[in-house]
Amino acid sequence: MSNFEPNAVIRGAQLTIVGTIRVLKNPELFKYGHFRQAALAVAVGIIIQLIIQIPIIGVRFLLWTTSLFVDLQSASWDDSILEGLNFLNESVLQVPFLLMTLMRYVTPTLDEIFMQSLQWVDTTYVAKHKAEDPSSLRAMYYPHLVQYSTKGGTGVSKPIPEAIMLFMRRYGRKVGMMLGVYMLSLVPVIGRFVMPAASFYTFQSAVGTTPAAVIFGTGLVLPKRFIVSFLHTYFSSRSLMRELLEPYFCRIRFAPEQKRRWFLDREGVLFGFAFAFTVVLKTPYVGVLMYGVAEASTAYLITKITDPPPNPDESEGFAESQVTWANKHDFLQLSLENLDKINEAALKRRDEKRTDTPDLTPRKFA
Repeated sequence: MSNFEPNAVIRGAQLTIVGTIRVLKNPELFKYGHFRQAALAVAVGIIIQLIIQIPIIGVRFLLWTTSLFVDLQSASWDDSILEGLNFLNESVLQVPFLLMTLMRYVTPTLDEIFMQSLQWVDTTYVAKHKAEDPSSLRAMYYPHLVQYSTKGGTGVSKPIPEAIMLFMRRYGRKVGMMLGVYMLSLVPVIGRFVMPAASFYTFQSAVGTTPAAVIFGTGLVLPKRFIVSFLHTYFSSRSLMRELLEPYFCRIRFAPEQKRRWFLDREGVLFGFAFAFTVVLKTPYVGVLMYGVAEASTAYLITKITDPPPNPDESEGFAESQVTWANKHDFLQLSLENLDKINEAALKRRDEKRTDTPDLTPRKFA
């Protein structure tokens, strides 16, 4: 089964809606300081946006002054300059969103939102199935996960300076790549093939050669701005999902290769989930206010794509057991109403495995 099949992407988008509805019913969600921080990020973002707009306004004024002496009606270079500046401002930098993401590394608010929302998801699950046999319900996530150490107060899996440097490196790489692709697209003759080729290269390994070729052909027909927006949204979705899952990965320790395989096995659902939030978060200024809601909804997502974690003392081998998504087929086939029962047997499987393991502890005899 392809990890990026349409059904998986659609299911991820469905979880965005269901998860958002679930967590917005949590009265504790809006008591956190996240929204005050988001408002601060918006304010700082507006100031930075105004600073960024100064050279853009200056270029516009210079072009207007030039048009008084030179006929620019038949020229296209001025439009290319303005288009490039707008692209840099709207699709590459996204300063408020960047500031909101960086706040994860200096304050524990987003981590607290995730954990409190996970507790809420467990609570509402029990309330929803209170008439059923308790032994038939899935195991809880919050009681054990909250016992895991984050080795830091902000809920990130690495020391804060190292985590910030890694994030800025990823951000800089994404900005550099988008700028490089855009600049190459301005080259005469070959420029019109750059964006479609970048789309093909990006999606070939994920969806296969034939669908990627269709994307390439579509890119030759559609205006460049649509391809730019599509590529930017795709890469932003991947970055967003990585950040939203940090409260989980800072507790459940995966080796780098295990983590890569974990993401690969779930990439379709993760893309569908993050894509919807990425579109909302790209809304100027208002979008960052939804970052906390996205983090809260990720707590609901975790309960659908992972097994309930064991007690920390029994966690050896748990990360490796989660690399392959054992319930993927059932998850994609069942209706949303029945997904609560997907991992109800996870605890039973662990108990059976523990029972089958012989007790090798030396015994003392009187």
